[in-house]
Amino acid sequence: MTSDSMTAGAPLAAKIPTTREFHGDSFTDNYEWLREKTSNQVLDHLKAENSYTDSVTSNQEQLRADIFEEIKSRTVETDLSVPTRRRGWWYYTRSVEGKPYTIQCRVKAEDSADARKDWTPPEIDPVQPLEGEQVLLDGNELAEGQSFFSLGGMAINEPSNLLAYCIDTQGDERFTLYIKDLETGQLLPDVIEGVFYGLTFSPDSSTVYYLVVDDTWRPHQVRAHKLGTDPATDTVIFQEDDPGMWLGFDLSTDHQQLLISSGNSEYAETSVLDLNDPQAQVRLLVPRSLRLLHGVDLLPGADARAVITHDYQAPNNMVSLAELSELGADTDPASWTTVLAHESTVKVEGTALTATHLVLSVRRDTCERVQLIVLESLGTESQQAIIEPAFDEELFTAAATFANLEAPLIRIGYTSDFTPARVYDLWLDDLELVLRKQTPVNDYDSAQYLSTREWATAADGTKIPLTVMRRADLDTSVPNPVLLYGYGSYEASMDPGFGIPRLSVLDRGVIFVIAHVRGGGELGRDWYLQGKKLTKKNTFTDFVDATNYLIDTGWADPARIVALGGSAGGLLMGAIANLAPQLYTAIIAQVPFVDPLTSILDPELPLSALEWEEWGNPIEDKEVYDYMKSYSPYENVTAVSYPRIAAVTSLNDTRVLYVEPAKWVAKLREVGTGSEPILLKTEMEGGHGGASGRYEAWKNRAWDYAFALDALGKNTGSAK
Repeated sequence: MTSDSMTAGAPLAAKIPTTREFHGDSFTDNYEWLREKTSNQVLDHLKAENSYTDSVTSNQEQLRADIFEEIKSRTVETDLSVPTRRRGWWYYTRSVEGKPYTIQCRVKAEDSADARKDWTPPEIDPVQPLEGEQVLLDGNELAEGQSFFSLGGMAINEPSNLLAYCIDTQGDERFTLYIKDLETGQLLPDVIEGVFYGLTFSPDSSTVYYLVVDDTWRPHQVRAHKLGTDPATDTVIFQEDDPGMWLGFDLSTDHQQLLISSGNSEYAETSVLDLNDPQAQVRLLVPRSLRLLHGVDLLPGADARAVITHDYQAPNNMVSLAELSELGADTDPASWTTVLAHESTVKVEGTALTATHLVLSVRRDTCERVQLIVLESLGTESQQAIIEPAFDEELFTAAATFANLEAPLIRIGYTSDFTPARVYDLWLDDLELVLRKQTPVNDYDSAQYLSTREWATAADGTKIPLTVMRRADLDTSVPNPVLLYGYGSYEASMDPGFGIPRLSVLDRGVIFVIAHVRGGGELGRDWYLQGKKLTKKNTFTDFVDATNYLIDTGWADPARIVALGGSAGGLLMGAIANLAPQLYTAIIAQVPFVDPLTSILDPELPLSALEWEEWGNPIEDKEVYDYMKSYSPYENVTAVSYPRIAAVTSLNDTRVLYVEPAKWVAKLREVGTGSEPILLKTEMEGGHGGASGRYEAWKNRAWDYAFALDALGKNTGSAK
């Protein structure tokens, strides 16, 4: 199919101009009418776009089917997680061949005088249920008859006889809360609509605490529901009125106190509520007036101290101890006791507590790692040295996934680009590291693949880390087709991690590269600060410079490079399409944030005000407005030859509204001079992550990769 025939019949969106005026600037927007989500005209347009996309990509159908089958055949569909012990039960998750959703289960644990025996997880058959196995939730049953299903959160009460859980059947991340009696299997009459992620019970099981969002989808209230009462009478425990702050909560390590946090990307506030005192009031611990990014863990029992991870005069964070009596509105971070001093080459991501150790998540040499410090003598001259479990690979991700006061161990999740996920238990008495499981993968040999670190040089001399993944037998003496991925926002790090779908790309002779551009968190706080607000353009130019590096060093065939990114990475895709359209054979923008200025100028839109700390506030600041306007993909579409582009979105996405890619595609077609197809694919019943269920997720990934492979000239033959 020729390019001319592919672009023939593309839907033409009507031009209905509206004018936006800010700071003396006037912008005419011809496609803002597409925001009317319930309009039949809009829905008909989106359906026409889907039909056009189906037509243009019909030659990729077999490739999509092949990739889907490769993902499915490599995946061991009937499997289970390593059981985790909590309050006398072993909890685990089953997946079953042919079923799209997981099944939450538990079985009673045994107690003896041997702690190692008691905390060694039972061997459970992936196929047969264990004697006494109890199914808590079967996602497949809950999803029956629903076009979308997502489990938003679960909480078990202290006696372990009640389960609170939330489900979403629309994709808009507003959940319905249910409470199940695990002894009878029956649901309690308590049903609460419109809740957000985050649930917990009070210690006496009388109350469930949950979050709700405001009209902009921002979590702004912590509410308490007394079991057996009308949800309309639920108490608001805490309300966050600042539209630029995101609210959340967690239980303290001993489950006796509720830690309430408000924050954004630049500072936070933490308060606490004693759950055992009916008369207790929320008490401020660390105020927002300090402008500190921080996290708080409370040492249990009579030790009335807090462990605080914070950035006071420490951009990469440090860890301190403070007496609870020292905290409050007037607390002084300079008076806190240092546990772990700031290092320019190590970023402290967070902490957790066991009865004997402080568990640290740190990032060094771009990789996330686990460290421990013995609690005895913490914060004194006798404090013991840091312990770090060692792993063999250079590039990996290691994260503590379980730590509590009862357990004589912590659990560590481990993965790398070509190491399927592993689960380790680290015994705290002698630091023995025990491998509990490596996720099985069919028809896979890690020796057939390589992952290396390369460094591109930005125009300003900054070194940009790249992860280069390929088959070991690929001939790299000649340039090869490349799929280049990027994100670069919110201090999110693109950490090493195994993915079965990626193998289908590599097996077809394509090099998969991740550009760790500024705006992410791979190289510490400063790496993030160099790619946000008035330095945001570094994210975009880093990606272009990384592309040129791959060409100049012979990795990439300059005629066969596809760029891929989603959400804020979709903004990156839109920006590089304007900056250097000639470098890319195709661009795939998933749920792309391509009309950022329009969105952030309207604080009534979902999550809009929260974005001010990431991009700046263009409403109040003309410099921010002008800067954002200068890179906004939608507002900078010009009369150039764009590569083929696929914008993939979901109608019910509340994080990046479908209207942004819909408008962008319409303008690209109107203004661009090229002959390559510009496509819009809308999941009509999905959310920010697309359609629900693992099979639909695999189909979505197969669609994206087939589009990329077709553009790279790899839509013939089978994978190796």
